[in-house]
Amino acid sequence: MATPDPHAPTAGDTHATTEAEHGSGGLPQFEFQHWAGQIAWLLILFAILYVLMSRVFTPRLRRVLDEREGTIAGALEQARKVQEEANAQAAQAKADLADARASAQRMAAEARAKASAQAQARQAAEDAKLAERMAEAETRIRASRDAAMTHVSEIASDTASAIVEKLTGAAPKASDLNAALAAAKQGAR
Repeated sequence: MATPDPHAPTAGDTHATTEAEHGSGGLPQFEFQHWAGQIAWLLILFAILYVLMSRVFTPRLRRVLDEREGTIAGALEQARKVQEEANAQAAQAKADLADARASAQRMAAEARAKASAQAQARQAAEDAKLAERMAEAETRIRASRDAAMTHVSEIASDTASAIVEKLTGAAPKASDLNAALAAAKQGAR
């Protein structure tokens, strides 16, 4: 009969053998003998991530943010220019209207002076012609003003739509845009 080896593990000693092979039986990262290597790898990975963040990712993000800020500033500046242009056109339309009224009043005064010197029948014909000219002048002025104001509304609508689309990435609904422009017109009056 063979004698059993006193150093051979028995069925109950397999757990003890596993602990002896792996150290204290706990997690290896909590053992002091592994800390130097873990700290070295931690420092190496931290340095790599720091270099990547500072040299690659952060400059790219900064470029994107600066480009976005520039685009928004450009759109706002363009909107301001369009608004100034619209205000200048409105002021010009008012000046043209005042000139046309002054001209029409001057023509009316001349026509009345002329008509008073002529016969009653001639005076009635001249007054009718004068009224017709004033109506035409007013119609032309009104048409010019309406055309200018139509362009202002279109420009404001296009600019607002472009800004909203640029900021949100989605085009606004026409009904929402028209409602916002109508509210802005009411607020301006």
